[in-house]
Amino acid sequence: MKGYIVSALVALALVQLMIEPGQAIKCPEVDGYLTKCVSYLNAGGEPEAACCNGVKSLVAALKTPTDKRDACNCVKEAASHFPNLKDDAALALPSKCGVTMDIPISKNINCDNLK
Repeated sequence: MKGYIVSALVALALVQLMIEPGQAIKCPEVDGYLTKCVSYLNAGGEPEAACCNGVKSLVAALKTPTDKRDACNCVKEAASHFPNLKDDAALALPSKCGVTMDIPISKNINCDNLK
């Protein structure tokens, strides 16, 4: 009897994995993480705590190379809408927030080379 229950639970878990595969990160999610950083990215200075919390959450959400490439493309697209974006502020953002981010915030990054 125990064997049947264990087998049924394993089968149920496998079915759930097939029905609910891991979801790739989407641009609205990436944008939401970085929205609080717009003023810093345009003016420089020091990022607000809410901005750094968003950066840290984004870093935590990037689990696979596909997530990193997708998020990179989202960041690149979003950055293109901000003509006053300061590249030096964007490049310094992760370190100012105390994290390492595998994707640079830039209009000019080639996201296809990320691993």
